[in-house]
Amino acid sequence: MPPSRARSADLHGSAPEEARVALLIIDMINAFDFEGADGMLDRALAAARAIRALKARAKSAGIPAVYVNDNFGRWRSDFRRLLERVMQAGCRGRPIAELLAPEEDDYFVLKPKHTGFQFSALDLLLEHLGARTLILTGVAGNFCVLFTAHDAYMRDYRLVVPRDCVASLTVEDDRYALAQMAKVTKADVRASVEIDLAALQGSSCL
Repeated sequence: MPPSRARSADLHGSAPEEARVALLIIDMINAFDFEGADGMLDRALAAARAIRALKARAKSAGIPAVYVNDNFGRWRSDFRRLLERVMQAGCRGRPIAELLAPEEDDYFVLKPKHTGFQFSALDLLLEHLGARTLILTGVAGNFCVLFTAHDAYMRDYRLVVPRDCVASLTVEDDRYALAQMAKVTKADVRASVEIDLAALQGSSCL
């Protein structure tokens, strides 16, 4: 039995048999109650709209969405409780969470550090899915997205980081992070509408 099929069987049919590409949505389920968040909310909301459209296209193409989210130090929490907290009236992150509300067939990974890989189940999940190309989206572009991109590159993933699907505290931070990811991790940073998902699925990994 091919490895990818064996991994899918291990997940009792809950994963697609072939998912060479995965869409990672990083820290978008977020209260945005940290220092400096007010200055990035408009850009984070614009990124959320672009991610929502990209996610819809990805789902139609058979590409799974993986929510990779900080636990914000709440070790007794889980993703559902985090979502409930962010969806409360008056929470600054609620409009973004409403745009990107998870669906039943999405995946969730909680992370305690900036990178999505350290001390999380992301490695194992991506192995089960058989993914070799990752589309990284989310906040903050110059922290969690950037660090996740570095770790993914060291694991030999091909990377796509749509420039309209990330937001940092400042526009300058976004420019720096995108330039770094393009140069250091060889990420494709074109706009999300320019991404050919079918070509990504058919191309070979780096």
